[in-house]
Amino acid sequence: MNKLITIFRIPELRKKILFTALVLIIYRIGYYIPLPVINQQELAKSMANAQSSTLGQVLGFVSLFSGGNLSNGCIFALGIMPYISASIILQLLSSSGLSPYLEKLRKEPNGQKKINEYTRYLTVPICLVQAFFWVSAFFDRGDVQMVYPGYGTGFNLYFFGFASVLILTAGTLFLMWLGEQIDEYGIGNGISLIIMAGIVARIPDATKILLFDPITGDIKESLFTLGAGSGDISFEKLLLLIALFIAVVVGVIAISKAQRRIPTQSAKHVKGRRVYGGTRNFLPLKVNQAGVMPVIFASSLLIIPSFFFRFLAERGVAWANTPAQSFQRNSGYVYNILYVALIYFFCYFWTAITFNPKEMANNLKDHGSFIPGYRPGKKTADYLEKVLMRITYVGAAFLAIIAIIPSIISTELEVPFQVAAFYGGTGLLIVVSVCLDLVQKINSHLVMRNYPGLTDD
Repeated sequence: MNKLITIFRIPELRKKILFTALVLIIYRIGYYIPLPVINQQELAKSMANAQSSTLGQVLGFVSLFSGGNLSNGCIFALGIMPYISASIILQLLSSSGLSPYLEKLRKEPNGQKKINEYTRYLTVPICLVQAFFWVSAFFDRGDVQMVYPGYGTGFNLYFFGFASVLILTAGTLFLMWLGEQIDEYGIGNGISLIIMAGIVARIPDATKILLFDPITGDIKESLFTLGAGSGDISFEKLLLLIALFIAVVVGVIAISKAQRRIPTQSAKHVKGRRVYGGTRNFLPLKVNQAGVMPVIFASSLLIIPSFFFRFLAERGVAWANTPAQSFQRNSGYVYNILYVALIYFFCYFWTAITFNPKEMANNLKDHGSFIPGYRPGKKTADYLEKVLMRITYVGAAFLAIIAIIPSIISTELEVPFQVAAFYGGTGLLIVVSVCLDLVQKINSHLVMRNYPGLTDD
């Protein structure tokens, strides 16, 4: 408690925290401002019926990583996902050698600032395309009238449809601006905090599904009994979910902090009568170098065959029913095996793009440092690549376990997927990782002013 009081005694840190909280409050207010032409009652009914369908799972998954809500007709429905998509595209182009110009620009002193500017420009067309398809789905539903009468026909169809696309685009750009304001005037990574706020805001709904009866609103009686019927949350299941929540949080903290520390030695050099260098340092390599990106890529890729086979099955292709069921998230081992394999693939793929052993070896050589037992240059690069491949295997295994926990719990314990997804899985991984980053930045402010850090004894 004394450490928390100390945080608010520092004027600069207090202003940063209060500003960040204010921006997140503004984000949550906009989350409940609806588009003017969408019938919210019909939308709520349709999305409630689609919770268990492929579309419902896709919307829930995309919303989880975007800070928005595609199943809710609000001005922030797209969330920050277009900006994230633009960032990923430019990072791939600048790191993989596909764009020599961006690769050269990234190495310049102010190159990253220019790439961030290009990211903002690229976000606009991505927003317009995604908003167009999202709005088109509501204006052309057929059996369900999602748009108020008079707004979905004739001239009004084009006028209000175009206006809705612009509103959604402006909402995403405003979220992008809010994130940049947090980066400049607040504390923490603005985009990550917006995503985390969107995930945390869904936890009360998952808790409500877990503990309360949807009809009466009372606490479920099965919570106080052992061995409840199929589909009910019994006392032992509740204890297991609590234990799982604690285990995942501890595991995420451990793997996020885990590093392979490679010893480095700086060369000695003499200036006048003084000897400089010769110090021993460490080069830290994170075990989970790829972060949460492999899970996002793997889940997104598995959506494609699910849609394809379901499309064929709905049009009378008999053989497509079996693969359509196999590619469902809660279908069983087929989906999980493919999920794990893709996570491993994208872990190595993303690590190879974001971390260049040859470039790191050249940086060590330029700064007069070397790894004991290995010559600077190619030998050092080969050693770094060998170590990186080994620790990436461990990091990929951890991500795979975290990613399939919700599917296993939802299938084996018959727990609603909305509950399992927030009490063990990728959502929890994002929340804990962002919180660790936030605590680290607050610690840096405290230590810089000679105060004990939050994690110090």
